[in-house]
Amino acid sequence: MKKISILTIVSLVSGSLFAGNPQRVGSAGASELLNNSWARNSGWGNVNTAGVRGVESVFLNIAGIANVENLELAFSNTQWLSGSDITINSIGLVKTVGGSGALAISLSNFSYGDLIVRTEAQPDGGISTISPYAAIITGGYAQKFTESIFGGVNLKFYNQGLPNLSVSALLVDAGVQYHTGKDNRLKFGITLRNIGPSAAFGGDGLSIQATVPGGGYSQTFSSRSAKFEFPSNLVIGGSYDFYLGSDQMLTAAINFQSNSLQKDEYGLGLEYSFRQTFMARVGYTIFDNRIDRQQTNVHTGLAAGVSFMLPMSKDAGGNNLAFDYSFRATRTPFLGTHTLGIRLSL
Repeated sequence: MKKISILTIVSLVSGSLFAGNPQRVGSAGASELLNNSWARNSGWGNVNTAGVRGVESVFLNIAGIANVENLELAFSNTQWLSGSDITINSIGLVKTVGGSGALAISLSNFSYGDLIVRTEAQPDGGISTISPYAAIITGGYAQKFTESIFGGVNLKFYNQGLPNLSVSALLVDAGVQYHTGKDNRLKFGITLRNIGPSAAFGGDGLSIQATVPGGGYSQTFSSRSAKFEFPSNLVIGGSYDFYLGSDQMLTAAINFQSNSLQKDEYGLGLEYSFRQTFMARVGYTIFDNRIDRQQTNVHTGLAAGVSFMLPMSKDAGGNNLAFDYSFRATRTPFLGTHTLGIRLSL
């Protein structure tokens, strides 16, 4: 029954995601939900929907947390669009529960720096500064149903705003993974992300003090913020592991991401692993520009990264400390997106 429930959720909701049309591109809010702040999988273009595991699964495919053997802790720092002063700090934890389940929690905090307050009376500023913020808190559960099938659900609390203006929402992710073939080399994955109702900003920031025409006195006027939809998407991916001798492996992955409110994406990626202690990866994302025939994404599509894993015990499969780095190429004037991460597996 659990197996059927996860697959049913994915099937029912996916139909609405394909209902997007080109006229709605750019109309979504909360673009932070599309930013992968984890180094290991962003380093090959987010293509590992089928094989992702551990803390990073809270972004890519929540089913992957069921692959954790005991406990994993992770932290990452992202310099988003280097030169823009946008920083993302993320921390997450995955812990196995029961015989085949896993729980995950994570927090991603977005810092946009200090902005100068400008008004009609003082367009050059000099009043004060404000610090916009955004945060995403997740809590997820995944289950290993068989040796080949994994599924999970993720709840996201999203909050963004200023001291006098904010918006909050609760969103849902659902995902499954299927591993098969010799040594589970062939993997498939599907996930739905950012499913939730539309939302609108609220707060005193929508009020203004103005003089009533003909009245000779001032009054506070409040306006309503228009509602916006969240950037939901359906992602389908596959991967295959090629063993190059006893201590080397090459993984090839493909990905398709159908976005409800922006262009669809096609991804390809490769990861080379040596003795599970050094990994190098590269990925490329192709954006569907057939409608306007223009490249409108700030990222060019190229991504690359490396990981170093340091065993902390002599036992095979024991405690490990890993360091991850990823780079995503961008168009000028930005200098790429850089992510550094650290993971501890116990």
